[in-house]
Amino acid sequence: MLLCTHRTAATTSPNCNRVYVRNLQNVTRTTPVSTDELALRGRFAAVSAAVASRAKDLNKMGPDKTAFNAQKDQPGGKKTMKKFLWSLELAAWDDAHPNG
Repeated sequence: MLLCTHRTAATTSPNCNRVYVRNLQNVTRTTPVSTDELALRGRFAAVSAAVASRAKDLNKMGPDKTAFNAQKDQPGGKKTMKKFLWSLELAAWDDAHPNG
């Protein structure tokens, strides 16, 4: 894994970049996977699949684009279509699964 950072310094020092390297082959999880984490993984997988399917559904493209354009400039509006679709599908999944 390679992580690079850059900061804008108020000084004349050219040393504003840092690079961190970590070998991921030697990393092992120290705690077991919890049931809550498994539930969140399942939720993410289900919503992700629903978003991908909805983005390709020709019957929903027109209404989704109209609804997206109507809300994107409003306070709290989603600025990208993908984020908008995620909010719709996440709300639908949460409504269908009230206990988690």
